[in-house]
Amino acid sequence: MAGSNAEDVDTYLAEVQEPDRLTALVRIRELCRTELAGYEEVMAWGMPCYRRKDGEPEIAFANQKQYVSFYLMRPDIREGFEDRLAGQDIGKGCLRFRRTERVDYDLVRDLLRATAAAPGEAC
Repeated sequence: MAGSNAEDVDTYLAEVQEPDRLTALVRIRELCRTELAGYEEVMAWGMPCYRRKDGEPEIAFANQKQYVSFYLMRPDIREGFEDRLAGQDIGKGCLRFRRTERVDYDLVRDLLRATAAAPGEAC
C-alpha cells in the first residue's frame, strides 16, 4: 500500500486489508497522537506523518508490501538510540517490522517522546 492517495489518515487506515497490520498501525497512530502533543497529523508522501506546526514531518508510518514501517526522520534521535536500534531491522530512516507481533511499541513510544522533547532538524 505504499504511496496511498488517501487524503486523511482514517481513509489510509480503511485501505489496510490485513487485520494484524491494521491493529499495529492503529496502535502506532495512537502512540503518535498521545506522545506528539502539538504536532499536526497530515498525509505526505502517501503515508501518515506528524510535524510541528508549519514544520517538516518528523515521524511517519506506513503499510508496505512486506512490512509495517515506522519512519524517524530526525538523525539526532536515531543517534541517541543507537544501542536500542542495533537489533532492529532498520534502514536509513525507518524501522521495518516484517511481523506485526514483533513491533516494539515501547521503543516506538520512547522514540516519539524523544522527538517531542525538543525540536530538531528533519532529514
